[in-house]
Amino acid sequence: MELLMASAIGLMTAAGLYLVLRLRTFPVILGLSLLTYAVNLFLFASGRLAVNMPPVLRKGVETYSDPLPQALVLTAIVISFGMTAVVVMMALGAYLTARNDDVTLPPEDDATREGEA
Repeated sequence: MELLMASAIGLMTAAGLYLVLRLRTFPVILGLSLLTYAVNLFLFASGRLAVNMPPVLRKGVETYSDPLPQALVLTAIVISFGMTAVVVMMALGAYLTARNDDVTLPPEDDATREGEA
């Protein structure tokens, strides 16, 4: 179980970083989403991977799962949803302004920066 979780977290982190480094806005948004999913899985796994364990201590039950990582994951889901909405609106505004979602600088901007340096 731990190997599966570690592999899933690693693959989602690698794919998220690859997509964040792309030069288009839509893959960057998908990459940020994958990175937030990887962080959520990491937080959830930090509370011990236990199956059929109650979230709180009860009479007659000696072990329980830690409720703190579950609360952290719920908070991280809300924050990542808000962050994704803001990034989508910024990308949409940039696309509507430039009619292109490419984030590379135009050639005339490169020439002016070289002259200033």
